[in-house]
Amino acid sequence: MKRSRYQQGSLRREPRKGGSDVWVFRWRETDTSGVRRMRKRIVGSTREFPSNAAAQAAVQAFRFDINNQSCGQREGPQTFRMLIDHYRLKELPMTSNERKTRLTQRVYWTNLKRPILPRWGDYQLRKVSSVEVEDWLKSLLLASATKAKLRNLMSAVFRHAIRYGWLGQYENPIAMVRVSAKRKRAPETVTAEEFRSLLAELPDRERAIGVICATTGLRVSEVLGLKWEDIDFVLGTANVFRSVTDGHVEHCKTETSQQPVPLDEITRGELLRWRLVAPYCANSDWTFASAKLWGRMPIWANTSREKILQRVARKVGIAKPIGWHTFRHTYSSLLAENGNDVKVVQELMRHAKVATTMEIPMLEWNGSVRPKAGW
Repeated sequence: MKRSRYQQGSLRREPRKGGSDVWVFRWRETDTSGVRRMRKRIVGSTREFPSNAAAQAAVQAFRFDINNQSCGQREGPQTFRMLIDHYRLKELPMTSNERKTRLTQRVYWTNLKRPILPRWGDYQLRKVSSVEVEDWLKSLLLASATKAKLRNLMSAVFRHAIRYGWLGQYENPIAMVRVSAKRKRAPETVTAEEFRSLLAELPDRERAIGVICATTGLRVSEVLGLKWEDIDFVLGTANVFRSVTDGHVEHCKTETSQQPVPLDEITRGELLRWRLVAPYCANSDWTFASAKLWGRMPIWANTSREKILQRVARKVGIAKPIGWHTFRHTYSSLLAENGNDVKVVQELMRHAKVATTMEIPMLEWNGSVRPKAGW
């Protein structure tokens, strides 16, 4: 059987009505009946890729992909930059991805684009050295956990090359890179007194969000993903089916995250108090619906944090950096300090891995009451 020729395809800039021009890539593909047909794909807008060179770099990863399928070509990307382009095409698409949430995709691409690409982008794949990467990570003025994430991300990109047959099974240089993920300092938490002072000044909506995060350990994206029908006020539980980040509704971070969450009497009371004044309170409505969006979507966590939570924190004299995740850290610290078994803490925090739970610092609780009673 004659093997298909390697295709370069064609890339052209085409106008679009009412918007910026787009880059369109065209190539030929054999259909199921054996007929060669012209195919096309929009690479992106001229805003995203302002020059032909930028668009050509973006389409190179796709060019590898179509040639692997059509002619069994195994001559893959030569540089780490080209490999990252293909990894982004296959693993970090801008559309919905069942394996990675939109926030995770954004964090991955940010880490690839900033620290990793400037340093390693022009390296030949087989020229990347374990020791050199390890020394580079040590030189970065970043938290240990961040360095570990960079190491793991580089390793994932190399495993991507192995999976496509461009590298051998044991040709992942990052596998031998040593870096500790242990925290150098404990994450910021709030004391009982600080929490009470915040509650006294926060509006009803933000007060309810803060109480849920602090007493259940839910991520703020999961809190914003709640609808009134998900909350059982009789049984005292909340079903966490979805999360919302930057206006995008997604599946929960892990399967463990989807477990029902117990709500104590104080939390149920705060939710009932908010429902009495909430502009959208039907069972099918978002619990924290945005009035600006006519209730079609929840509020944005970042906007609420910056414009309300942080301003109130400064007003009541809390100088430490504070965000919605601060309450989740506080919850985990209180669980650990109160002597709960690691497995129990893992279940309450809904961590997928015990290793994540083991990073919880054993902080001294300075309040005079236990968390549930005092909060």
